[in-house]
Amino acid sequence: MGSALETLCGQAYGAKQYHMLGLHTQRAMLTLLALSIPLSLIWYYTTTILIALGQDHEISTEAGVFNCWMIPSLLAFALLQCLNRFLQTQNNVIPMLIISGITALLHVLVCWVLVFRIALGIKGSALAITISNWVNVLLLAIYVKVSPACMKTWTGFSKESLHDILSFIKLAVPSAIMICLEYWSFEMVVLLSGLLPNPKLETSVLSISLNTCWMVYMISVGLGGAVSTRVSNELGAGCPNGGRLAFSVMITVAISEGAPVGITTIMVRNVWGKLYSNEEEVVRYVAKMMPLLALSDFLDGFQCVLSGAARGCGWQNLCAFINLGAYYVVGIPSALLFAFVFHFGGKGLWMGIICGLSVQVMALVIVNICTDWNHESFDGRHLSQGADRQHHKGSNPQLQQSVRSTAHPKREGDHLTLQSQPRRPPRVQALLPDVSRPYLELSGEEKGSGAAAAPTSRASCKDLQSGFNTIYWTLAFLISPPPSP
Repeated sequence: MGSALETLCGQAYGAKQYHMLGLHTQRAMLTLLALSIPLSLIWYYTTTILIALGQDHEISTEAGVFNCWMIPSLLAFALLQCLNRFLQTQNNVIPMLIISGITALLHVLVCWVLVFRIALGIKGSALAITISNWVNVLLLAIYVKVSPACMKTWTGFSKESLHDILSFIKLAVPSAIMICLEYWSFEMVVLLSGLLPNPKLETSVLSISLNTCWMVYMISVGLGGAVSTRVSNELGAGCPNGGRLAFSVMITVAISEGAPVGITTIMVRNVWGKLYSNEEEVVRYVAKMMPLLALSDFLDGFQCVLSGAARGCGWQNLCAFINLGAYYVVGIPSALLFAFVFHFGGKGLWMGIICGLSVQVMALVIVNICTDWNHESFDGRHLSQGADRQHHKGSNPQLQQSVRSTAHPKREGDHLTLQSQPRRPPRVQALLPDVSRPYLELSGEEKGSGAAAAPTSRASCKDLQSGFNTIYWTLAFLISPPPSP
């Protein structure tokens, strides 16, 4: 749900509505902290749930113990996601890099002490993660409080954050569904591996495969975070060409990153399993899985960039439907077919995931090809202005009246102006009806004037500068540990 801040804070920052970043972040914190309560109950009963799903009793018990000791980290993780995206959408990632590095070094020491010196075992590893998350949150909070870079965007806690939480939830819920549908499909593959003839071998190999996939996936998450920030900033600033250029640059980077990573994955297939196990059977099985992992990692790089652009534009509703169809209409059924009907075992489960990834990528490519960047730019700018009007609505009676309309650009010479016109169907109506971002209200003041001044289109030199900025922040995201899934 925290990924909704990539849209809200990113476009608010691009529109120079700096005070709204703090309000959006506080609303996200309140929402995610409240959500942690039911999630903690699910974690507490992990053992019971896994056994009810037919999983191995010993594995289920260990997983339940680990999750119980991880419950305190839920609150820290909720705050961490909000703070990370608060800084990310301001292109302020260097402090995240430094603080994450400090936390990682501390985590190694704490984990060693709790697991080996105090001999807490799996409980110690969970407790070490909890401590590290809270240290990360504390350091980020101190930075936000004292840093001059956050002076305009964080003005302290405000009662205004208690208002209009429903608007945040309307965007946060599709954001959560969009991401969870994808993540849960991978976790479901591991659960299904426990139903195969040799569950210990299959579960071990699928867990190694998933761990390897997540490790490479972190690079793709960095790319997705970079393009989400750049696209949302450019659209919020009313620069469609900048958003288009940022997206194009990131697609090129994804190809440049995916090809060598995939080749490397195939080259190390015979030795990679030895990093996880000394059993020859496991090592050989992992070697057979690595080519499939290389293909899925390559596709993941594309979908992360495409999904990042979607989050920057605010298409979470549409992407949630795409992910639902890709993974649960195509991916999981294909995995069941390959694994249990054609008897490909764990490889068949992963082949099903690849089928789902392929459908997801193709659908997102179609959506992005059909994108009207001018239209998205005006939508993004008025998303920020609409939130700001809502913030000041109580103190300005002239903003009480509004009219439902859609912002449409009209070119006059070298400038774009904004017309108030009757509402028309969403841009993605032909692809999937009634799932695009809700239309925002134009104020009565804008209605009376008939037109509002819009930002001028950037010159080519500005677009070139935007491209260089995109490359710079991409590199920053790649060396900075991105938010955990």
